[in-house]
Amino acid sequence: MPLWLQAGLWGLLAGSALLVGAAVGYAARLPTRLIAGIMAFGAGVLISALSFDLMDEAFHRGGFIPTALGFISGAVIYSAANMLLAHRGARHRKRSGGKQASEEQQGGSGMAIAVGALLDGIPESIVIGVSLIAGGSVSLVAVAAVFLSNVPEGLSSAAGMKRAGRSKGYIFGVWGGIALLSGLASLLGYVVFRGFSAAVVAGTTAVAAGAILAMLADTMMPEATEGAHDLTGLITVAGFLCAFVLTKLGG
Repeated sequence: MPLWLQAGLWGLLAGSALLVGAAVGYAARLPTRLIAGIMAFGAGVLISALSFDLMDEAFHRGGFIPTALGFISGAVIYSAANMLLAHRGARHRKRSGGKQASEEQQGGSGMAIAVGALLDGIPESIVIGVSLIAGGSVSLVAVAAVFLSNVPEGLSSAAGMKRAGRSKGYIFGVWGGIALLSGLASLLGYVVFRGFSAAVVAGTTAVAAGAILAMLADTMMPEATEGAHDLTGLITVAGFLCAFVLTKLGG
């Protein structure tokens, strides 16, 4: 199987977890505290993966300067886009409670939430494709980390969308579309960057890592902290440890 197709399929697999989470969030009325706990676990998984897999890989490929510049750039780009979308109704797109804006409360918020969800998922997917460039095999740690974190993202956001009165077609259309685009982003991550230098690949990986960390601080952790309260730190540590073990087993 050609590597570009492998990249797309791995990205699609990781993105499909959004649909799994959305299905659970839509069909089952789970307690807010449980959803927040799952979100905290997913956040811990991603923090560990970007620390021990993404940033470490970027540093070894390109050195400190491309890695540092990419990391800061990713955070700046994500934060700027997130602020723009927040003013259009996407501020609470990952909230499972009643904070998500409905279309009646803010016109255009549905599109802003969809674009925001896409913004959250693209950096993760690109990293999966880029991971194939080095040795011809995907980083299973990256795939596992993205999959594990996507389940609570889809779950929490879908529950919030349902409470905001959004239709079943809208909810599954958003997450199904993003799952497909995740596969495409992963494919493009491999195809576009395979011809570039190690420094550029390192910078790209670090850009994704910076965007992911900014996303965690802006969207996932607030939901986790508000719902899980005193248990947030402990659950996040459990998620971090889970991904850390995967990293070491994969290495």
